Amino acid sequence: MTTRLRRFGLHLLLALLGVIMVGPLYWLFTSSLKQSADIYTFPPVWWPGSLQWGNYPEAWRAAPFADFFVNSAVTTGAGTLLEVANAVLTAYAFVYLRFPGKRVLFAVLLSALMVPGHVTLLANYLTVADLGWINTYQGIVIPGAASAFGAFLLRQHMLTIPTEIIEAARADGAGHLRILYRVVLPLSRPMLITVTIVSLVGKWNDFIWPLIVTNTETMRTLPVGLLMLKQADGYVNWGAVMAATVFVVLPVLAVFFVAQRHIVAGLTQGAVKG
Repeated sequence: MTTRLRRFGLHLLLALLGVIMVGPLYWLFTSSLKQSADIYTFPPVWWPGSLQWGNYPEAWRAAPFADFFVNSAVTTGAGTLLEVANAVLTAYAFVYLRFPGKRVLFAVLLSALMVPGHVTLLANYLTVADLGWINTYQGIVIPGAASAFGAFLLRQHMLTIPTEIIEAARADGAGHLRILYRVVLPLSRPMLITVTIVSLVGKWNDFIWPLIVTNTETMRTLPVGLLMLKQADGYVNWGAVMAATVFVVLPVLAVFFVAQRHIVAGLTQGAVKG
């Protein structure tokens, strides 16, 4: 009887946590189909009486969302590729290469994790402005091409790869690039996918840097584009805003649903060996 009560309590707790996690998403999607008056109503209207599908085309017409999608896709794709490639090469160097000051440089890498990203905004902006990259794709992408967090996760995972496998590859005459491509990366697939997803989500949702480094509508990304739904007189059609937010959220949710088991496997591997 005690075991059943514990199991029931555990299931009840998990159900409650599930509701708390899914609740905001439910509110987002249902609010995108509501009139503004229903969104402000208290007690809340949990399901709209009449579905306002017109919120979606209204949001799409209110701002050039086609351009926003292209800009977000380009900057997110290029930025993620550069960041993951940088993290892989950095992690491999710290694990398999010998060079002076290795421990000191790794300590510097760890210290970078403790520095808020906003601290570097001014320095990055001045550098990008000097290079003439304001309002360009490279201006959005290049400052975020390095990831101390991704390099740290991959480094910790690579430390768990048996040294016998690496030595066997070296005995067969494999160089560093071949070992990385043929041995290390296949064995690091779950962690590599995890780092890629974390990077992709971060860049897709990035707001501050694209807002600062771009100054025309045609170069804005999706999160920045949501600002354009606020009209000059201060009126905001929150139904359309929620619909536009769905445009931003759906691609990320799709990626999570497809790669969720790889993310869990990656986060549970290579986290204890230092």
